[in-house]
Amino acid sequence: MNKQNEKIIEANRFPSPNPRVELWEITYLSNGLRVKGMLAQPKLKGSYDGFLYLRGGIKNVGKVRPARIAQFAAEGFIVFAPYYRGNQGGEGNEDFAGEDREDAFSAFLLLKSFPGVRYIHIFGFSRGGVMALLTGIEFPEAASIVTWGGVSDMFLTYEERKDLRKMLKRVIGGTPGKYPERYEERTPLYELERIEAPVLIIHGANDHNVSVEHAYRLERRLKGLNKKVECWYFNEFTHYFPPVVNRKIVKDLSQWMKNQIKR
Repeated sequence: MNKQNEKIIEANRFPSPNPRVELWEITYLSNGLRVKGMLAQPKLKGSYDGFLYLRGGIKNVGKVRPARIAQFAAEGFIVFAPYYRGNQGGEGNEDFAGEDREDAFSAFLLLKSFPGVRYIHIFGFSRGGVMALLTGIEFPEAASIVTWGGVSDMFLTYEERKDLRKMLKRVIGGTPGKYPERYEERTPLYELERIEAPVLIIHGANDHNVSVEHAYRLERRLKGLNKKVECWYFNEFTHYFPPVVNRKIVKDLSQWMKNQIKR
């Protein structure tokens, strides 16, 4: 890692589960807040694309897993995964794709500042799907966007996930009926015309955490705008895929990302 990177306030080595990958816990600035995240990069020196990993969940649900980050770095990427504000020692409060989207935007710029990084790919899992799409809207120069089991419509999330309604009302400040504008601003479907990067949608048809309807709505909207989109639907799987299948998809989507670049 380039320790002189001006966008990194603090960097501490983190034990890596992969002997070919280095891990660092990073502190960086996001709208004046000191936010934490994890950086993974191949030990072998070379030129690598950036990979912005946007986690799912909120607070301690869906925390960044070092093994997962290292898994993508092993495919030949410099990977950065923000924890989002207010988590694991970071300042501020996470607000579910509200102002905390700035943590993803700042992380994109951090990756962009690495010497030799020309292309940056965006990946979002579950709630991270919204964050990935919002980041792709903000940065049309992104090389590709992948959303895996990703949320695309916050109104639909409120409707489907009765178990999350209390949290959503607390974090967002009310219901979709009372504050539709707050849910709309967190729903990227309304701004997809600003996306320029090719999009890959991965979803299990039996997903009960984030229904496949999120993927269908995203696909329809992108196709309606004549955007480049590819879909990998898996009829037999839920929100979580078996480890063997998961590893294969990681390799396949990594290759898909690299194939999107006209070098």
